[in-house]
Amino acid sequence: MDGDRRNRLAALRTDIRRLERMAGPVRGRLSLGDPRLDSALPGGGLSLGQWHEIGGEGAEAETGAAPAAFAARLAAALLARPDQRGRSAVWILRRDDLFPPGLAGLGLPAERLVGVCARDEAEALGVAEDALASPGVGVVLAEVGAVDLTAGRRLQLACEARGGTGLVILRRPFGGGRATAGGTAAATCWRVAPAASAPNLGGLGLVGLGLGPPRWRLRLARSRGGRSGAWLVEAAGTADEGEADVAHPLRLVAELGDRDLAAPAAFSAAG
Repeated sequence: MDGDRRNRLAALRTDIRRLERMAGPVRGRLSLGDPRLDSALPGGGLSLGQWHEIGGEGAEAETGAAPAAFAARLAAALLARPDQRGRSAVWILRRDDLFPPGLAGLGLPAERLVGVCARDEAEALGVAEDALASPGVGVVLAEVGAVDLTAGRRLQLACEARGGTGLVILRRPFGGGRATAGGTAAATCWRVAPAASAPNLGGLGLVGLGLGPPRWRLRLARSRGGRSGAWLVEAAGTADEGEADVAHPLRLVAELGDRDLAAPAAFSAAG
């Protein structure tokens, strides 16, 4: 049995390396807003024209709130690029619980958002492929339970067709089931959990609520050609801070390894 297991693991690693070599061309890089975050990614930013996996832990595996908010920040920054002018974001749902005004607060404009509610997992993945291969679509956000290697390769081929970028939000909105174990063809794999926002400092937060911008515990579990890492980050340049700066989506608050807070100047400089 041990020999069979080793053989299966070796075959799986071979498949993963083959899929990584087959990954399509990068269509640019998206800065996450801080060089300490970008340095964990090959080329100094999130690769475009590929797909990325974003998941949560604990209750977030079902609600998907924190992963969805993080994905919305990335999508907003991507659509703000000059080469994405006129393109839309397609959000594929398994449960009709998306709140567009909340996404607008994260920088993703409702007028550039197309929502699709899929009946099941297979349909969600199929719609994601079609949307990625469609002209006028810059980014596709798809809520699914898991993506196996075959489905992942199909998503990558769809990204290459028009240069679109995929953000797969791992979510099990109806409970039950488990994500498929094994390798992934995603360019990066993120895990996102909510974190307490800071108090409103000098008018930087949500008006009237005394809250600062949304914060997340962000873990880069896997990055093809990069390195893993964990950080405490917050949404930077949101509409609540005045002039939105979605081109720089995140602000680093702390490295989770040492948990030292960023200097107060980081807050005042963003105002």
